[in-house]
Order: sequence, then structure tokens, then C-alpha cells
Amino acid sequence: MSLCLYTFPMIGTLGNAVASSGGEGSELSHAESGAESKVVKQVLSYFLRNPKAADNLGGIARWRLLEEQIQNSLSQTEAALDWLVSEGYLKEFRVAGSERSFRLNQERSSDAIRFLERGNKAARRRKR
Repeated sequence: MSLCLYTFPMIGTLGNAVASSGGEGSELSHAESGAESKVVKQVLSYFLRNPKAADNLGGIARWRLLEEQIQNSLSQTEAALDWLVSEGYLKEFRVAGSERSFRLNQERSSDAIRFLERGNKAARRRKR
């Protein structure tokens, strides 16, 4: 057996997971392909990081869903913030020793209002 560090785009680096180098029991059949493989590895990685953890199906599904939603929200929010800064609607600033922070670019607030109004008008037209 060898130790591998699995990185998942949904929830980042989860920790060390054991990968079998072959032999009996190393096949996961169809569960090892695609999205199911990701889930298998996420769950296994969680239990390897927390060897004393015990939970039922519902509990495990809830923490997986929560982590997935948080990571998706972070990724989408970061992309939105990057776009808003690039368009000049927001200003990015940093305080020493902290993460990036954002604030409204007051000089573009009228443009920001028009941008939001355009989106609302288009959404109302689609609903008709």
C-alpha cells in the first residue's frame, strides 16, 4: 500500500488516503469512475483524517453536502468578486495580515444601479 494525497476540486485537499497498489479487493467496479469515485475518496479521506469518527448515512451525506455547497459558493463568489473588481464596480483592498477585502467603488455606484436594473428587466421579460 502507498499513501497518496487526494485533492478534490469541490472541497480542496482532504488529507492522506490509502491507495491500494493492486491485489484482491483493490477493485471498486463502477464506483471508482467519475463522480462516484470522487465521493468514495471523499468519504474515505474523511474517515482517515478522523479515525475515531462514526456517523450514519444521513449524517455523512449532510457533511458532504455542506462542504460541497460551501466550496461551490466560495468558488462562485470569488469569480463574481473578481469580475466586479475588473469591471470597476468594487474596489479590492488588503489590510496587512488579512485576506483580500472588497468595497463598493462609490464613483461607479450609478453604473452599478443601472447594471442591476438591466438584469431585473431582462429577468421580468423572460418570466412572461
